Amino acid sequence: MTENPRTGILLRILSGFLFAGMSICIKAVSADIPVGQIVFFRSAFALIPLVIFLWIRAEFPRGLATRRPLGHLLRSSLGAAAMFASFASIARLPLAEATLLTYLSPTFTSVAGVLLLSEKATIWRIGGVVLGLAGVLVLVWPELGYQDMDAGRMWGYIWGLLMGILTAFALIMVRNLSRTENPGAIAFYFVIASMIGGIATVPFGWVMPDWYALTILILAGLFGGFAHIAMTLAFRHAEASLLAPFEYLAILWPVLADLLLFDMPISSAFLAALPLVLAGAALAAVDGRKSRSFQ
Repeated sequence: MTENPRTGILLRILSGFLFAGMSICIKAVSADIPVGQIVFFRSAFALIPLVIFLWIRAEFPRGLATRRPLGHLLRSSLGAAAMFASFASIARLPLAEATLLTYLSPTFTSVAGVLLLSEKATIWRIGGVVLGLAGVLVLVWPELGYQDMDAGRMWGYIWGLLMGILTAFALIMVRNLSRTENPGAIAFYFVIASMIGGIATVPFGWVMPDWYALTILILAGLFGGFAHIAMTLAFRHAEASLLAPFEYLAILWPVLADLLLFDMPISSAFLAALPLVLAGAALAAVDGRKSRSFQ
């Protein structure tokens, strides 16, 4: 595919918008629908655009063949667990705060690279970790200062941190699998594992959604599926270094959703934590590009 940076930028912005739409849908039904059920619907309906995309590219079903089933199992399990943690965080926090915590993933990924792949602990990685964790501390500090601490909100932060850690290890596995496996296969088996994980929660209580909730659940899956496709195509049209700044634009949509849809004010703690967490993610991204430039 011929590179077209402008198309790549537009697709990256579109993917951020679609991911935000998915998160808005999840937030909208999270008070009434169990997390496991949301994970199932999100994954099941994301499978539709994914299969169509792979079929158009002549990668379905031929591209799903694998020589590393255990690698896919581990990566998919980590990704599915990260999705559970992410949705649990969205259910308990303002959408902007839950989304901000997702930007910790690049920082944790750089740490995982040091621990698992014997990569060098550079000043960029150390700086990213310090800034990212400082941002989390700033975000959580107001809750720690209250005697009547909001337990639900604290669990939201805990789930968000766990999501970042699980996502980091999942991305390390993606990096490893990508050496020999089709990216479409990696995405397909992740979606299947997430569906199975969602179904496994049926004994813990699913509910019969009304038409409104069912529509929102379906939209969450479609938004998520198309968002992944848009992001994949974006990286085919432009280099990651060019697209990186537009990744941070995606935080705008959850902020607007909190203000306009969920009537949630933006806290001063969020505004203080925002530059710290994004700066940590940016340092991790810079380190990743520097490392790849020497390979």
